Amino acid sequence: MTDRMRWRYGDTNPVVAAVDSATEIEIGDLVFLDTDDAKPASLQADQGSESANQALLAQKFLGVAMQHSRPGDTEPIRVATTGVFEFDCPSDTFELGDLVGGDENAGGTALLDQQVSKVAQTQNAIGRVARRSPTATTTVLVDIRSTVMTGGV
Repeated sequence: MTDRMRWRYGDTNPVVAAVDSATEIEIGDLVFLDTDDAKPASLQADQGSESANQALLAQKFLGVAMQHSRPGDTEPIRVATTGVFEFDCPSDTFELGDLVGGDENAGGTALLDQQVSKVAQTQNAIGRVARRSPTATTTVLVDIRSTVMTGGV
């Protein structure tokens, strides 16, 4: 995925997070905190199911990358911990307040870095829907909440 500014409105309450020099992060990636470094959702260890992967991401969710980090870079990046972001999603309808979590790749082995899906449980959520879509859509506005910085959804 290439850099894509997904922020649409609202306070981002950014933090500056360290990134390992071998890690690549794109603008718009969902990132989690791995000990002391930000990593994109796809680098999270596979937990064996989409629900378990979503729950682990939600538990360690730092926010959305507002800067990129290329392999070899050692500079920390700015990460939004709150705000409303527009993400790609599987075709679905959405009501205000619906829970949203990371979405798994087609192989079922990892989460996607810049895609979300509707979830049923708060423990799997990284945010809530901020714009109603009564007809099926493939993008959704999500009010994100960093678990690390704000306690989550």
